[in-house]
Amino acid sequence: MTPVCPFVKASRPDDSTPKKSGENSVKHQADSDSKCPFSKKEASDSASSSPKCPFGYDQNSFKIGPFSCVICQALLFESSKCVPCAHIFCKACISRFKDCPLCGADIEKIEPDTNLQGLVDRFIEGHARIRRSVSSNQGEETKESGQVEYEDVSLERGSFLVQHAMRAFRAQNLESAKSRLSICAEDIRSQIEKAGDTAELCSQLGAVLGMLGDCCRGMGDANSAVAYFEESVEFLSKLPKDDKEIMHTLSVSLNKIGDLKYYDGNLQAARSYYLQSLNVRRDVIKHNSTVPTQVLDVAVSLAKVADVDRNLGDEKLATDGFQEAIDMLESLTLDSEASGLEQRRQSVLEFLKSQVAEKQEQVETQVEATA
Repeated sequence: MTPVCPFVKASRPDDSTPKKSGENSVKHQADSDSKCPFSKKEASDSASSSPKCPFGYDQNSFKIGPFSCVICQALLFESSKCVPCAHIFCKACISRFKDCPLCGADIEKIEPDTNLQGLVDRFIEGHARIRRSVSSNQGEETKESGQVEYEDVSLERGSFLVQHAMRAFRAQNLESAKSRLSICAEDIRSQIEKAGDTAELCSQLGAVLGMLGDCCRGMGDANSAVAYFEESVEFLSKLPKDDKEIMHTLSVSLNKIGDLKYYDGNLQAARSYYLQSLNVRRDVIKHNSTVPTQVLDVAVSLAKVADVDRNLGDEKLATDGFQEAIDMLESLTLDSEASGLEQRRQSVLEFLKSQVAEKQEQVETQVEATA
């Protein structure tokens, strides 16, 4: 799935954690959903208007500008110059190439461009923090001796940072994505210190921390990933339980911690987190029993818990969990237009049935052996 900025009520990056060989892809599939925490737009001040970025880097626009890497399409990170052609890219992006992607010239070596990176960093630091006054009668910008008023516009800045982080993440420039998200998280933390744990700020920070966890997981830093996901859970748990999107994001973070514990061999810890996620999803489905995506989420969580139960040796509990998930999905009715959901339902259902059938075959083999 395509990650969506948490500041726009739109994920977090895809679950790109590699699975162990032999594991069914459905068993620990990515819980797709990350929405931009900065999606809720504030009402515009009648006495001011948001400035337009001279380079075209406004949060709702897409443009490759002078500070962009044409490979990841995000702002340059660790700017590096190709020798001899002098074209500039992110270090992580251009390191994968032997020839320049722009001109095709052989790359003899790559040199850091600290001067350009300094400009990019200063640009990021100041972006979306200037607000110009506007005439309330004519709606035009007043020219007051060129003076500008600096103000912390965290919403716009957050959207801007997450937008570029997601571009970098999709291009596998994880260091760049992590850097932008870290700045974003610091901004929100400073806002929380001033305004307190408001629902909007907790939602934004919880989503950004989850995205940071995805970056660390993609970089192979499981410990840092768990720490970010746990902090994400901490903030999301403070929010109203009736918000489906927030609760889904919370359950996804819990499942991702469970996945990391599972891959680390800590099955008891994995089960604990999977069960917490399942309980969150069960609570949501109590009030949204007819929403197909919620039913699918519960079925996936049941499969995760059941799989761990089987590995822990509790076969009866595992079979009961698999069967409950099968019953839920078989009774689920989808519209003919929901082809994507139907494919997912069939995929999960096929996996669940294979798990039940596998155990039945083992029992029959044992019976035949003792006969």
